Amino acid sequence: MAPLSFVPAGFDSRRAATEYIEAELTKRIMFLDGAMGTQIQDLRLNEADFRGERFKDHPKDLKGNNDLLVLTQPKSIYTIHRNYLLAGADFIETNTFSGTTIAQADYAAEDIVYELNKVAAEIARDACRDVLKETPDRPRFVCGAIGPTNRTCSISPSVENPSFRNVTFDELVTAYTEQVRGLLDGGSDVLLVETIFDTLNAKAALFAIDTLFDDGVYERVPVFVSGTIVDQSGRTLSGQTGEAFITSVAHVEPLAIGLNCALGAQQMRPFVQSIANFTSSKVICYPNAGLPNTFGEYDESPETMAENVSVFAREGLVNIMGGCCGTTPAHIKAIYETCKDFKPRVPSPDVRKSKLVLSGLEPLIYDESSNFLNIGERCNVAGSRKFARHVINDEYEEALAIARAQVENGGQVIDINMDEGMLDGVAAMTKFLNLISTEPDVAKVPIMVDSSNFAVVEAGLKCVQGKCIVNSISLKEGEADFLKKATLIKRYGAAVVVMAFDEEGQAVEREHKFRVCERSYRLLVDKVGFNPNDIIFDPNILTICTGMEEHNNYGVEFIEATHDIKTKLPGAKVSGGVSNLSFSFRGKENVRQAMHSVFLFHAIKAGMDMGIVNPGFLTIYDEIPKDLLEICENALWNRDPDSTEKLLEYAQTHGKDAVQKGEEELWRAAPVNERLKHALVKGITKYVIEDTEEARLDKERYPRPLNVIEGPLMDGMSVVGDLFGAGKMFLPQVIKSARVMKKAVAHLIPFMEEERLARLQGVEVADDSDIYNGTMVIATVKGDVHDIGKNIVGVVLGCNNYRVVDLGVMTPCEKIIEAAIKEKADVIGLSGLITPSLDEMIHVAKELERAGMNIPLLIGGATTSKTHTAVKIAPRYKSPVIHVLDASRTVVVVSNLLDQDLRKDFIAEVDEEYEEVREDHYDSLKDRKYLSLEESRKKGLQIEWTRPENLPPTPNAVGHKVYDDVDLNQLLPYIDWNPFFQVWQLRGKYPNRGYPKLFNDATVGQEARRLFDEAQ
Repeated sequence: MAPLSFVPAGFDSRRAATEYIEAELTKRIMFLDGAMGTQIQDLRLNEADFRGERFKDHPKDLKGNNDLLVLTQPKSIYTIHRNYLLAGADFIETNTFSGTTIAQADYAAEDIVYELNKVAAEIARDACRDVLKETPDRPRFVCGAIGPTNRTCSISPSVENPSFRNVTFDELVTAYTEQVRGLLDGGSDVLLVETIFDTLNAKAALFAIDTLFDDGVYERVPVFVSGTIVDQSGRTLSGQTGEAFITSVAHVEPLAIGLNCALGAQQMRPFVQSIANFTSSKVICYPNAGLPNTFGEYDESPETMAENVSVFAREGLVNIMGGCCGTTPAHIKAIYETCKDFKPRVPSPDVRKSKLVLSGLEPLIYDESSNFLNIGERCNVAGSRKFARHVINDEYEEALAIARAQVENGGQVIDINMDEGMLDGVAAMTKFLNLISTEPDVAKVPIMVDSSNFAVVEAGLKCVQGKCIVNSISLKEGEADFLKKATLIKRYGAAVVVMAFDEEGQAVEREHKFRVCERSYRLLVDKVGFNPNDIIFDPNILTICTGMEEHNNYGVEFIEATHDIKTKLPGAKVSGGVSNLSFSFRGKENVRQAMHSVFLFHAIKAGMDMGIVNPGFLTIYDEIPKDLLEICENALWNRDPDSTEKLLEYAQTHGKDAVQKGEEELWRAAPVNERLKHALVKGITKYVIEDTEEARLDKERYPRPLNVIEGPLMDGMSVVGDLFGAGKMFLPQVIKSARVMKKAVAHLIPFMEEERLARLQGVEVADDSDIYNGTMVIATVKGDVHDIGKNIVGVVLGCNNYRVVDLGVMTPCEKIIEAAIKEKADVIGLSGLITPSLDEMIHVAKELERAGMNIPLLIGGATTSKTHTAVKIAPRYKSPVIHVLDASRTVVVVSNLLDQDLRKDFIAEVDEEYEEVREDHYDSLKDRKYLSLEESRKKGLQIEWTRPENLPPTPNAVGHKVYDDVDLNQLLPYIDWNPFFQVWQLRGKYPNRGYPKLFNDATVGQEARRLFDEAQ
């Protein structure tokens, strides 16, 4: 049977209508209607009007059930639709915001839900058809409106019981399925899942939609998705950032995604910008008519709102615009007239085509340029006796503390496994994940739902609003089972781990591992339509050194299979359970740590992307004792048949206590600077206070407390940075080092503040700001929570009498700009550790330029570089943009920028250096594929010269103007000699750049003076 399909007026097929919408959105901005509720309120209907004749004896009050009006006041609803269409709307929403059995239960009207939705779509369809006859310039379309319901799947309504939910995912799917059936049977052209304050609710709606389409009953129609940012925090009610929200729903490939409700256009702009930067879908935006007044009403006039939303259109942020609460046909008409001539947004490249993108409350973006991804393993009842004991004893708060510790220790994804014989896995997984959603410190990272029981996997997927990872599926039960599970995982919007199992069993040898992975890859990509970047293979990390000779090559087989996967299966990732490797040495923790670090060092080089590993259970490769390192290397590469015996012997003679005692005696005897460096590299906090104090009291070597930071502490952090960059330290270890640094600096801060105040005694100042050399606003950018480097910069500048305004971490761009203006900043500093921070820094630079700022911008952090700053950030901002390599150099840069005698030359030096960096960078791209001339012209800058603000100013005079009565001697003081020296290629080095300081330059100064004298 052919899928059910209604053809919109003006088209000969459903597919033709969809193709029209897709094409039109690339040519012009299209328009959505305004608020249905606002128009209904203006009708001033009473209880009898809502009831009509049909529901006059209904047992519950019906006033306020706006959806019911499609049955009792259909002409009024038709008129509202018609008015919005005549105002300029291309799309009108059905009057079905509360059209689910869940929402209608408040009115005891569950039994009419299908009818409500079908009739609502039919009324809207009639309005579109009739208006097309009156104004046949363009077709109009019906958006089937799907609201969020009045319950949340991610948030408990009970403070006392945070794991409780008053609605389940399955109940939502059932309710949404009935609503969508009615909307499609009534002739909806588009399905709009809107006002999403809980992403898990939206995922249930999208699950229902995809199931109906896949069942073949209905022909597919476009899907629009619109979330709601509830306040200036930039998050949904359930806590997700806009980028995390997009990641969670992107699997349905929505034609348009965006925001509506809660905020006015002015408040919504930065969040729409974030959405536009992060999605390759079209962007839809329909804000409220400003913010509500004290009476809950909206005062923003049509003209004011049109001007406010025109910013979105002018800046190329949107493809579809409309209005939400408080908007009327007059608002839509004003928006249409103001914005109809602007060109639509050109979608950004799809980041998911080249990267693995996951989300918890925040997004996690991973690609081959990222560092190793640590998956915390301790929330696994099969792998952690402590965690299992807490779960079995119903001690979920204690179990939650383990999850929190995993994140604090560097886990970027948390693996959750409830496979234990004495547990109800479905119930335990549901309860624990519901609790995690109430803990932002844990819920911010993506979840890995781990179980060999697919019913438990599904239970987990129904509790997680973010995009998680399923661990795992395999071909063990054959292709049919594999495809069924993979299709469901894709429908839930998750990435997937595929184990190297097939019908023959577990793959052990390299060739078998790759053969299984390649077959799985082709099935997932070609038959299920899986994004290759969402496929993660686990080629089975098996235990070595078991005493059985056939096991000795397992490490080699995994590493070589990993290389095969990464080179032959584009986009696919590789993971594994690292602790499996050393399972035969349980209890011998010093040996196990060394084995894991050696394995990861080589596996990562071969392409291993991530691993399930206890973040706090790793040692540094270079810190492994040489004799143990040699044994581990030989064991991993199967080079010594006696490796097992040697590891056992080492474990017995180097017990945990003996190793610690020996190491302690060795490094505690070193000079204090070496002890501090060792503590930072090893992440040891035990002695850091006493060692820092010892260094502070050594006035001969460290006259000031600041010298301790700039000396041994920064030396230690430099070693940490080098090891991290070389892949010999992992993020959890870096975080431990940062904690040591933080503790040492905290000890020194009171002494440095005391020193600063002593210097200021007796100095008279006009106001507080006069006592400082300058003010710096500093922040870790949005999306990044790392702050140790930023904090050190603050301390160093503070010790040099600069006022530092620290905005903390996860700082939105608009907050940085607002603070810079309010605090009268002389310099702005941006910090970040993770790769996505680089894009956010570019965004901040663009926004600083858009805001007309002229404050120097400093860039710093582990992922930043001079090249990236010069090529990607500096061109976005006309004022100085300078990369600062480490905290100790900040003072020099800031002082040069604020010194009026040095500033100009310093900036010129940086500009010249960055121009050379850019030239070198672009020269390195000369072998890249170039666009054709025709394609290049299409991408050229398009200026609308008809707009007044784009017209060049009229000059005061046109043509030649001759001054023939001026003595040339009067002009001599005004001559700029810099171009003269540049022509002769005489350039001094900072601080002796430019005329007249050029004469002091040791290299060219003398020749420049001679040339200048001759020119006189």
